[in-house]
Amino acid sequence: MSPIPGYTIRTMTRQEIDLAVDWAAAEGWNPGLEDAECFCRADPEGFLIGLVHGEPVACISVVRYGSSFGFLGFYIVMPEYRGRGLGLELWNAGLKRLEGRVVGLDGVVAQQHNYRKSGFALAWRNIRYMGAARSSRDNIEETVPLSSVPFEELVTYDREFFPDDRRAFLECWASRQGSRAFGIRQSGKLAGYGLIRPCRAGFKIGPLFTDNPELAETLFGALESSVPEGSAIFLDIPEVNPAALELVQRHEMSVVFETARMYKGPAPQLPVERIFGVTTFELG
Repeated sequence: MSPIPGYTIRTMTRQEIDLAVDWAAAEGWNPGLEDAECFCRADPEGFLIGLVHGEPVACISVVRYGSSFGFLGFYIVMPEYRGRGLGLELWNAGLKRLEGRVVGLDGVVAQQHNYRKSGFALAWRNIRYMGAARSSRDNIEETVPLSSVPFEELVTYDREFFPDDRRAFLECWASRQGSRAFGIRQSGKLAGYGLIRPCRAGFKIGPLFTDNPELAETLFGALESSVPEGSAIFLDIPEVNPAALELVQRHEMSVVFETARMYKGPAPQLPVERIFGVTTFELG
């Protein structure tokens, strides 16, 4: 029985994904201007909405990647409907869609205890940093436009950093209007890539994956130099990578907020020492 009469849950339409992104913006999550389309491409059926008498009041994303992994995000209930069981029912419906998979999430720290009740365990903290873009030409000539990298090579490299296949998402993410993306090669092979995209406020870098800290520094310089000098830039780093922490400190970035990266099921063995920027808190 639904906690409120007239409460129903169903898959979102494409237009409703735009609504979920607007809600995320209202929560202060600062989504990218073109995020909704790529989120939809990742898994068109992976977004659920809760409605009371047809009016949207809650949402959640439960995106499937490949055959073994899923990521939960966009868990939002309108303020006037909180504390009435609507979110929990939506949460349970979302987890049912990801049954049999390892599930990840980036949750607000205050909700960790609730996520633990559903079987999630803390893996590490992701920290969002903010700074101001500076024009840096040091070693930028070593980078190449990501569009010049064969897509299959990009997919293969990206797979080292993600628990399952995300080809559909990546194809969209790497080519969004307004984004700038660069790769870097060593010995003829892709050794790192990064992307920066316009958001409601400023620009976000993500992902930033490289083989070593020096390459991360070079790509960071290329990315920040590709947007107007002085623009607000954001980078979400895994706290467990000391080299990523050194990167943001060198660039005098300051903490904005943090999330708890948690997994339900065995935590994927990811090369966190090579992850200098998380792709997105909403989809992993």
